[in-house]
Amino acid sequence: MTDKQKNIETLTVLALDTCTESCSAALISGGKIYSEQADAPREHSQRILPMVDSVLSQANIQLQNVDLIAYGRGPGSFTGIRICTSMTQGLALGQDLPVIGISSLQTMAQAVFDEQGGQQIIAAIDARMGEVYWGQFIVKDGLAELKDAELVCSPDDVPLTLDVSQPILVCGTAFDAYPNLLTLSENISLAENVKFPDAKAMLALAKAGFSLGLSTAVDDLAPVYLRDTVTWKKLPGRE
Repeated sequence: MTDKQKNIETLTVLALDTCTESCSAALISGGKIYSEQADAPREHSQRILPMVDSVLSQANIQLQNVDLIAYGRGPGSFTGIRICTSMTQGLALGQDLPVIGISSLQTMAQAVFDEQGGQQIIAAIDARMGEVYWGQFIVKDGLAELKDAELVCSPDDVPLTLDVSQPILVCGTAFDAYPNLLTLSENISLAENVKFPDAKAMLALAKAGFSLGLSTAVDDLAPVYLRDTVTWKKLPGRE
């Protein structure tokens, strides 16, 4: 076991996300969370590195003290995902750090739970051109876990396989773009504060994923690889 494979609770994790209109970075170090976030479309490439520098500075550590980098793997903007990928590569390569990709939808579902609890959560992003990115989650041991598969489809074709007899919290821009989605069940309630993924919600998911051996070497991080791991791969180039 290397020094990097330390107790999960003491891991120092850096997270960054640029997959949607929101741009964010977060760090957990010494049990404290530091985060930066801004809604800044088309400015992600200029914003993300200063955000990373800021959270490292707030924690009074350097990149070499980080054990794991978590990155937003999508779904979201094709350009945003590429920015997140390239920034993660640049940060991880120099220090030979392991990386772990976290779903944008799972990050949003986790943020809903972190802010207001709930056991069933749907996260959905407006994918433009009459489609949505859709993910259904069940919370287990405080973590949002995917039920079924993430997908991209017409709002008229979204599946609802959660227990409709129980409360379902929903979040994301798809519910603004297609309000009829709120009528899929009488037990649906909108978590209005969560529109986009925020890196600070990635931290717990990253630790859990690391404990399950889901992190990879940075050499295995590539846009094609990331796109092939989710069902929205049929949409290259979509913003």
